[in-house]
Amino acid sequence: MILALWSPPRARSTVFYRAMLERGDLLALHEPFCNLADYGETDIGQRKVHTATELIDLMHRESARIPIFFKDTTDHRYPEMLENEGFLRETKHTFLIRRPAEIAVSFLAIKPDMVVQEVGLRMLHEIYCRVRDLSGEKPVVVDSDDLVSAPAETMAAYCAAVGLPFLPQALHWAPGSRREWSRTDRWHERVNQTTGIVATESRPNPELASDPRVREFAAHHEPFYQELYANRLRLA
Repeated sequence: MILALWSPPRARSTVFYRAMLERGDLLALHEPFCNLADYGETDIGQRKVHTATELIDLMHRESARIPIFFKDTTDHRYPEMLENEGFLRETKHTFLIRRPAEIAVSFLAIKPDMVVQEVGLRMLHEIYCRVRDLSGEKPVVVDSDDLVSAPAETMAAYCAAVGLPFLPQALHWAPGSRREWSRTDRWHERVNQTTGIVATESRPNPELASDPRVREFAAHHEPFYQELYANRLRLA
């Protein structure tokens, strides 16, 4: 089994990943395709790979001995992955969403020179459509607002949808940075301070929220967000 979590940046995907890592019954990979795009390499255990084809092949081999979960962000486009129909069909894909204006505000706080594509919802939608069209089924979509307002219910629904047992104890962990995201630690400071998925409210920076780029970027991505939101996993 290979489980993929695709997410725009700043959409709470690392806290989702942290809970999956805490399970202990999966090989959890942190942004392997993004690492290839940014650094030219990524690793699975002690093995380094340098292309998406190598990554996919090694994930398939490793998944014969242990289920694999990876999360990746869609501020990049991954052509090799999108062209690999076997990988797109055989992997269980989940798509994590957040309101585009909230993504833009959070992203701008860390990278003031961000560009519109980095909001990532258009790319997320492209992968979603590709998977849907190849499989003939609608992939799982998780609303990150549900994740932080109802953590146990959301993770239980996700696990049921992808065929995993729900492990409530995986929603809690010791705080601290992780080797898996050491290269990009500044993007994960809030997760490093957490001890679990807790109910929180989004409080956007009011100065950044009034930045005209936020309106521009959000308007560009809103149609893609709305379609994905309409197909989100509904909590019981």
